[in-house]
Amino acid sequence: MRGLQLLLFFLPLALLAHWAGLSGITVFAASALAIIPLAKLLGEATEVLAEKTGPRLGGLLNATFGNAAELIITLSAIRAGQIQLVLASLTGSILGNLLLVLGFAMLFGGLKNGRQMFDRRQVDTDATMTVLALIAMSVPSLFSLYIPDELLVEELSLTTAAAMLILYLLFVVYTLRSCTKEKCDAVTVREALPVHAWSASRAGAVMALSMAGIALMSELLVASVEAVTDTLGLTPFFVGIIIVPIIGNVAEHLVSVQAAMQNKMDLSLSIALGSSLQIALFVTPVLVFASLILGSPMTLQFNQLELIALTAASMISALVSLDGESNWLEGAMLLAVYGILGLAFFFLPLSL
Repeated sequence: MRGLQLLLFFLPLALLAHWAGLSGITVFAASALAIIPLAKLLGEATEVLAEKTGPRLGGLLNATFGNAAELIITLSAIRAGQIQLVLASLTGSILGNLLLVLGFAMLFGGLKNGRQMFDRRQVDTDATMTVLALIAMSVPSLFSLYIPDELLVEELSLTTAAAMLILYLLFVVYTLRSCTKEKCDAVTVREALPVHAWSASRAGAVMALSMAGIALMSELLVASVEAVTDTLGLTPFFVGIIIVPIIGNVAEHLVSVQAAMQNKMDLSLSIALGSSLQIALFVTPVLVFASLILGSPMTLQFNQLELIALTAASMISALVSLDGESNWLEGAMLLAVYGILGLAFFFLPLSL
């Protein structure tokens, strides 16, 4: 994990590549690699502040800034008017957490530790909330199939987004009120991260600088997407649903897999399911309202393959976690589903 900090070298390289007018692929690759360590530093700074402010306020910090990198990248895409990229990125982040991250965690954790046990109660809550969130996200899309009225779909999307935010707020309140210091400390990401002896002021400074760096690199990343799609023959949809989510969340993904290999499946599942839940119930509705402010209204209209993929991911991830134990074969199943869906997304026509 410390090796990721070496990738900070790509931050000035991305700026130089942009100012020198180098190819879009070069700018895209450099900015993408620079975002990875910045997202890692942002997560670590958030965890330091969470530890110093106590379990309740710390939990609120994690609930708010847990997917800040993803939020910043998608806000940059909205500013650029790339709504399709944003919607695909939201879908891809949820699929990546439920299938790719959970799959690798169960696979490598199972290969190293054999059958692994975890607390079903918290997993059941997270899984149920995730399914409810995905149902809410699907309603505007299904509605538009029968009543293709853009104004009505936009109003329904705004109403759905408001309901999702309220539900997320209730979930956070419930979690914090039922949170004791021992219980909260047991599922903190810092168990799997190097411990920093940072002061609160230093952690705050690292958080602010990391967010500024991510915002700057996101602008370069989004601006170079078109060049990447034209050169490599990829659709913006594929870039958004596969590549962008991995860039924004790779550090968190590595933490989840590392936790599973340390036989901490409760922590690993908490990261994967909690991140999916936060993206669905917090990041998505925030982007819907932010798009209005930025002048590029975004509705919750996903294509049919995305809806099928989200349904399949929520079902299979819930099924493999129902018994309170995991093994490497279940991890392989999740990865197989992700691979099949990824191949389908690759061949999906641009017109869809």
